[in-house]
Amino acid sequence: MSSADLATKRPRPGSRPRLSYPVILLLIAGGLVLFSLTRIVTGSHQLTDSGQFSSALGAAVPIGLAGLGGLWAERAGVINIGLEGMMMLGTFAAGWIGWQHGPWAAALAGIAGGVLGGLIHALATVTFGVDHIVSGVAINILALGLVRYLAKLWFGAEGSEAAEAGGNDKQSPPMDDMPTFTVPGLSGGLHSIEKHHWFLVSDLAGLLRGLCHEVSWLTLLTVALFAGSFFVLWRSSFGLRLRSCGESPTAAESLGVNVYRYKYAALAVSGGLAGLGGAFLTIGVHIYQEGQTGGRGYIGLATMIFGNWRPGGVAMGAGLFGFMDALRVRAGGETVHALLLLVAVALVGLAVWKLRGGLRAARRVARLQAAVALIIAVLLIIWYVTTDTVALEFVEMTPYITTLLVLSLAAQRLRPPKAVGRSYRRGEGT
Repeated sequence: MSSADLATKRPRPGSRPRLSYPVILLLIAGGLVLFSLTRIVTGSHQLTDSGQFSSALGAAVPIGLAGLGGLWAERAGVINIGLEGMMMLGTFAAGWIGWQHGPWAAALAGIAGGVLGGLIHALATVTFGVDHIVSGVAINILALGLVRYLAKLWFGAEGSEAAEAGGNDKQSPPMDDMPTFTVPGLSGGLHSIEKHHWFLVSDLAGLLRGLCHEVSWLTLLTVALFAGSFFVLWRSSFGLRLRSCGESPTAAESLGVNVYRYKYAALAVSGGLAGLGGAFLTIGVHIYQEGQTGGRGYIGLATMIFGNWRPGGVAMGAGLFGFMDALRVRAGGETVHALLLLVAVALVGLAVWKLRGGLRAARRVARLQAAVALIIAVLLIIWYVTTDTVALEFVEMTPYITTLLVLSLAAQRLRPPKAVGRSYRRGEGT
């Protein structure tokens, strides 16, 4: 199933107003208040401490880069299911180069590995007209087999330099640390406020400290890439031509746009971004490890859909999934148990919004979604009241359950590029 198929209903132009930036900021503020109330009621201070937000930021970066890579590809009309494989190529290339030449060289190598995967996908889909889903799945399988083979050949060979440096057939030798950035004079003050556990104030301090204390330079680069992608795709003639290839390639060709060239460029950028996301994972733990991506390429694809094929939406989705992934890694069952109450309250608010703000043409669907949200909220509250913790197995599933829940609730407002996933041959519009 393509990502376009997930958008089962495309809203008519003008039928639903876009969220303005003040409304988005108001929603973020409301979410922070809800988190603060949940922390006070449940006593789970780990939910909003700076360590949680710092870990969430680190977890959001590779997911966001994969989602941004998917956005570039699909805006040009090509579905990129192969993001996971391109991330694998990025992790391996970063591990191979990083232990020899350092983390910055590892980042460049990861980008190169991802670009290679993107160009293979472009060759298959654009030049030879292979089905986009088939090509993406093939790249994922090919990348998995390739990195396993090369790791055994280069890292695990008996007597090799890599093996003597600590490598084996499942991981690379360690590399040096990537430098981090801390806002001087701000981190310490925020930490002292955070420790008082004041309502909202300490939570806001924890959030800000997580965003300015020991932040990787690759995280700052990722922020710049998101901003740059918006300006390139929506504020430049290059971006206009590229997006026209995803909306109507025959019309773009009639205006003199070289559709093949733009699709190749988009997939090269897409693969490079996914590869950088993979390199971030490797650099963060100083080594390449087999299975390091852990499905983040697929979650990145989900953030692109949730974000409605817009960089800002992808960033918000990556933040959400990164937060849940950080909970999975560093929090125990008690913290996730506290989150049950927060999700229940959020679902009640969503149900009220659906009932009061649903489209007239989709009133029945809005009522159905509201009813489902209320039922789930009641079940979560019962679960919270009758238990004291959450099983570890459920904690591990949290990011993936979040993915399914968010996509199911967002499906009605999605608007994918019109020609995404369609095969295109030069001259077919003449």
